[in-house]
Amino acid sequence: SSRIYCDTSVFGGCFDDEFAEASNQLFEAFQQGTHVLVVSQTTLTELMDAPPEVRDLLKTVPEEFRESIPATEEIDALRDAYLSAGIVGPASKLDAAHIAAATVADVDVIVSWNFKHIVHYEKILGYDGVNLISGYSTIPIHSPLEVA
Repeated sequence: SSRIYCDTSVFGGCFDDEFAEASNQLFEAFQQGTHVLVVSQTTLTELMDAPPEVRDLLKTVPEEFRESIPATEEIDALRDAYLSAGIVGPASKLDAAHIAAATVADVDVIVSWNFKHIVHYEKILGYDGVNLISGYSTIPIHSPLEVA
């Protein structure tokens, strides 16, 4: 089974008409243990501010099928490298933090509905470039439509 990193948009997508079908298919795969749901401290912090139904989604995935990436200085350093490289601006620091956590944890794929700062051809090239220079693997980045 793949270790799939989800940012907060995938959780919210379960309750959005446009994104619900693919998001819910992905969560069903996590609930059944077909894949492992990987989240970071950034995801968990963002979920604390989300509506209760979005926040509670995490609990629907059995503990053995979810993984939480602890916050580390290594993640912060990689996040800052993305910002220094100008891949995303300072306002998108949390988006960079998602990619950094997923990269350091060496997940199989990153999934997001954020087409502006994450699932975006030029941004992906940027993240990949910094990862390679910094000694990390490149991680495939897709929308749930391509993974579910």
